[in-house]
Amino acid sequence: MGKLLPHLPAGKRLVEPFAGSCAVMMNTDYDEYFIADINTDLTRLYGYVQWYEEEFINKAKEIFENKNHQEAYYSYRSAFNEKDIYKNRFNKAIQFLYLNRHCYNGLCRYNASGEFNTPYGKYKRVYFPENEIRAFYEKARRCKLNISCLDWQDTLTLVDYGDVVYCDPPYLTKNGAFTQYHQSAFTPADHELLAVILHALNNELGVPVTVSNSIDAKTLYADLGFTVHEIDAPRTIAANGNRQPAPEIIAVLGERP
Repeated sequence: MGKLLPHLPAGKRLVEPFAGSCAVMMNTDYDEYFIADINTDLTRLYGYVQWYEEEFINKAKEIFENKNHQEAYYSYRSAFNEKDIYKNRFNKAIQFLYLNRHCYNGLCRYNASGEFNTPYGKYKRVYFPENEIRAFYEKARRCKLNISCLDWQDTLTLVDYGDVVYCDPPYLTKNGAFTQYHQSAFTPADHELLAVILHALNNELGVPVTVSNSIDAKTLYADLGFTVHEIDAPRTIAANGNRQPAPEIIAVLGERP
């Protein structure tokens, strides 16, 4: 995060089409945030935390206590995947947090039917993110926060003059293999389209644009006139939890000299 922040210029509103963990929002100080993600479960979780912090924490603690075992995990996963339009969405958001913290490598993965299918993670201890939930709630009180379930293309159509855009898409792979974007793939063609749209936004609206990606996207952004900064970022490798540095880029348009 420390390497990214210098490349995020001042502005009134930060637009983020790939919300993920909301780490950038939590570590910046814009007056307004437009945070979007294609994952309904994720945006719904953030929405409940934004408005019902204390109730959410109390209810979530109940299912975290003494539930770190395989039988409980698959029971909650099955309940979470039930196709019931009358299902309590608040409880489903709590189940999503439980699954995210207890699943293998924290990997949020769905099958083609939209079912969460990541296996149990077998952790000795599972951290309950109470402090992070409270910090998110307090952040939402201090700024104007709009959280929406939208895909990245729809989100970028809502960018306006004076905004700052930050994108952290599924990373481009060296062999051009697909990376997951919720229930579908984020392809090399999607990476190219994203870069072209961001270039157009900067050209037409003058908005500064910052993108994080793997080193394999360097040529794509450099060819479009982005200033490309190479960095080494820690990555968790497979299941062993070791964080080893991996080469990445921060590509910028509209960067201050």
